[in-house]
Amino acid sequence: PVTDYNSTLLQWVRNRRPGYAGRVPLEAERPSPSYIVDLLPPIARDGNAVDSIPARFLHSSLNKIKHPVNVVVWTPEGRRLLTASSSGEFTLWNGMGFNFETIMQAHENAIRAAVYSHSNDWLLSADQDGVLKYWQPNFNNVKAIQAHNDAIRGIAFAPTDSKFVTAADDSTLKIFDFAGGAEELTLTGHQWELRSVDWHPTKGLIASASKDHLVKLWDPRNGRCLTTLSGHKNHVLKAIFEPTQGQLLASGGKDHIIRVFDLRMMRDVFLLRGHEKDVNTLAWHPVHRNLLSSGGADGSINHYLLDEQNAPAGSSITISPYDSPDPQNAPAQTLYPAHTIPFAHDFAIWSLNWHPLGHIFVSGSNDRVTRFWTRPRPGDTHCFNDRYHIGQAAAEAQGTYDRRDMRRQQREEEEMEAEDEAEGLVDQKMPAKQPGLPGLPGISLPSDGTGAAQLPGIGQVPFPPPAGVSGHFPPPPIPGAPGLVGAPPPPPPNPTVLPPGFQFPQGFPMPLPTTNIALPEANGDANANVRRRIPLPSQQDSLKEEMRQGRYKRPRG
Repeated sequence: PVTDYNSTLLQWVRNRRPGYAGRVPLEAERPSPSYIVDLLPPIARDGNAVDSIPARFLHSSLNKIKHPVNVVVWTPEGRRLLTASSSGEFTLWNGMGFNFETIMQAHENAIRAAVYSHSNDWLLSADQDGVLKYWQPNFNNVKAIQAHNDAIRGIAFAPTDSKFVTAADDSTLKIFDFAGGAEELTLTGHQWELRSVDWHPTKGLIASASKDHLVKLWDPRNGRCLTTLSGHKNHVLKAIFEPTQGQLLASGGKDHIIRVFDLRMMRDVFLLRGHEKDVNTLAWHPVHRNLLSSGGADGSINHYLLDEQNAPAGSSITISPYDSPDPQNAPAQTLYPAHTIPFAHDFAIWSLNWHPLGHIFVSGSNDRVTRFWTRPRPGDTHCFNDRYHIGQAAAEAQGTYDRRDMRRQQREEEEMEAEDEAEGLVDQKMPAKQPGLPGLPGISLPSDGTGAAQLPGIGQVPFPPPAGVSGHFPPPPIPGAPGLVGAPPPPPPNPTVLPPGFQFPQGFPMPLPTTNIALPEANGDANANVRRRIPLPSQQDSLKEEMRQGRYKRPRG
């Protein structure tokens, strides 16, 4: 499956209108596949978050050597997905085809956190040993510092990118100057290990979550704790600000409850229920400020709409504190998931992330798999009956899942990913430099003086003279060689078969083959076949071929 967002953006740019009050809205999509071409990006309907809920499974991506995926983060332009594993490796996946692109060893230990700067010019990553590294967009490692002595669990940039904050297992937060990498402040106050940290998108405010059941707000200018948000009954594992306006703060932990705090009232206004195990991670939608997604320790994913209660049958309907005459003292409203994917992963989910445009959702799990999700297409109802929604056993009984076909498909995908990974590793290796003649790249001289030259008269070993005769003589003629009297004519040259020992120089254009070309491998085997992609025919040639076979009717004049 390939998800191309260019068509939706072009549709929106072509049909969008000024957003004045009372304007007639565009026609909504109807539940029919014919309306797929009329899909619009989430930014075109910022007030309709239900259309952006990612209920449809797209693809599962996994490495050749599988490791738990600790961090998933989209590159700023949204063309690739970066995953960080417990082996210390960075893996890049294509953002539309979801295939493997490249892999590199970034850290010596498990990577625990990674974040891009707001200017999209830098990437920070931290590992289990407290080492923090600076990366450029081309993944050139610029600097590495020992930020903590214990594992770093979270990194967050200031709105100006001039500073960043880290949270570690030593129960402290540290604020660093980004340009110099020097520590400026150490924030102390938590009594146990820290699990998450986030910087407000527009203000000088830092939120931290710890295993001491508390969420604290800090002033980064003087390191003072402004307030402590209590309410969780167990470890708090994640706390993040809402990115569009920054008025809400969501936190989740081992008490199976997500609390949404309003910073204007400094109290929790929503209690999100629906998880049966620990809430490990949270993710706000980049466009819709009322859409919050969560990942649990049992591998389930829940999506909540803060303006819809979605109360189950038999429970009472409550009102929001915003609709109460006394919002400061009104009880928090209990919300339930608008959509649940109970079997999204087999094990705990460690990281969630949204595409910058908000149309693709990514989850990384302890089952060593990275999965892509998107919104259902108009008229698509089969996505709600797959094995991720109803379970593998129920899907097999219903006929929507075949274990053998899925194993075969998974095996083919693993082989394809392994092949792409091997090709990516080979592309990263530079070819060894060989001694050659100046001005003739790719033509090397024999190193030991005993081999044959690649071209006649270049580096040729002289023929030894007879005993007692001084000087050098040319080698004796070979019977039957071309050019001798009575010798058979030489065969016509085959442009697709190269002579043994010949090597194309680096950057030399390869011939366009129509069949397999026999190229010599590094071990000297001249019969090895190397597959080359044949160029596709042009549209004009294809049209002529269709007309020749009679399958194309000319338009009547």
